[in-house]
Amino acid sequence: MNPRSIAVLRGYAVAVAASASLLASCGGSDDDNNTVQPAAVAVVVPYTNGVAPTSNVVAYWNLIASDTINAPASATGTPEEQRPILQVDLATVHVAIYDAVNAIAGTHKVFAASPTTPAAGASQEAATAAAAVGVLKGLFPSRSALYQAAYDAFIAALPAGDATTRGTEVAAGVLASRANDGRSTAVSYTPGTAPGNFRGMNPIGNFNRFVKPFALTSLAQFRTPAPPALDSAAYAADFNETKAYGATTSSVRTATQEEAARFHTEAPPRFISRNLRAFAMADRSVAYNARLMAAIWVAQADGGNACFESKYFYERWRPTSAITLADTDGNADTTVDATWTPVVATPNHPEYPAAHACTAGSLAAVLREFFGTNQISYSFSSTVTSSVHAFNTPEDMVTEMQAARIYGGMHFRTSNVQGGVLTTKVGEWVARNYFRPRD
Repeated sequence: MNPRSIAVLRGYAVAVAASASLLASCGGSDDDNNTVQPAAVAVVVPYTNGVAPTSNVVAYWNLIASDTINAPASATGTPEEQRPILQVDLATVHVAIYDAVNAIAGTHKVFAASPTTPAAGASQEAATAAAAVGVLKGLFPSRSALYQAAYDAFIAALPAGDATTRGTEVAAGVLASRANDGRSTAVSYTPGTAPGNFRGMNPIGNFNRFVKPFALTSLAQFRTPAPPALDSAAYAADFNETKAYGATTSSVRTATQEEAARFHTEAPPRFISRNLRAFAMADRSVAYNARLMAAIWVAQADGGNACFESKYFYERWRPTSAITLADTDGNADTTVDATWTPVVATPNHPEYPAAHACTAGSLAAVLREFFGTNQISYSFSSTVTSSVHAFNTPEDMVTEMQAARIYGGMHFRTSNVQGGVLTTKVGEWVARNYFRPRD
């Protein structure tokens, strides 16, 4: 990695360390009895590669929900069946699970809905299943083959009782709170032709900026600052780094760096749903796992949509356009290469800020807030490279994911750093304002 890259990432790490230090001084996270957990205890998340047995109820229903949401979109049906958004739809499922389980545990504040049936003493496992399936039925009624039989078998294995009523009631309330969430907004896109303009036709994610947030006041609440001006030294530094490291014919990119680039090109809905499931597999209470997963996915939903709000606000061109059209940017320190191509395919949406960095930033922030430490180790897998990457801290993943998008020729450094900054703010907002202990 070149000196400039190290310096930029060091600045990001300093900000993160300050946030973690402040959190630790405030006492870290709360357990189900509202007692303070030691902030200095390192957390080790088991590597499961997406496996989730029925014995771990939150992880299991995350798996069922993820498979349901990741089924191919349809031309007709509910808005969710036509335009599934993994982060948003999983957040809806996990908010319902959290509210249903928390109604029984009684330790934390309601996020969206409470059951009308008395919840004391009810089964948290049954409430989890009923809440998850209640949401899936509402969002994806035509995909019942992916969840109904699993639900019937799961409930049949539990002791008899009426605990499912609480989950069903909460699911209805959560669905009502998310009705007409904005994803059906009609959108069209005409790419610009001026230097710096994104050039993609029919880009993806154009409607995400209209989706109602779960926790943010608006998707523009933490909008990124403007990207570097085309004639600036900062832009030239970003340009030349990506041009050198991300080219198909790069002579400076190492095999390890290229593997990292390819590792993070697995389709995000499958990649993040499988890998984030590990955080519900630790040996903690149902209530704790329900709360953590709800916070993770609410931050993923709001962070992802806020990222796309900034993307379409600035409509910045991708490196593949910037480098092949560099003779139009007015910067004496950039040189055109009309034949330049990135080593991996470039996604069809505006460059700034980087969506993968947004994913990593919100996760890192939530984990720090919940565990009260930055010493959280975990591993991710990729079906593209058939490899596993281990991270000793959330910032290790942020750093790798940011660099990977440069090594792949898809993004500039500033875009990655600002994506992480944006969703660090989102993750902290979610964790500090929601899923809190009752007064």
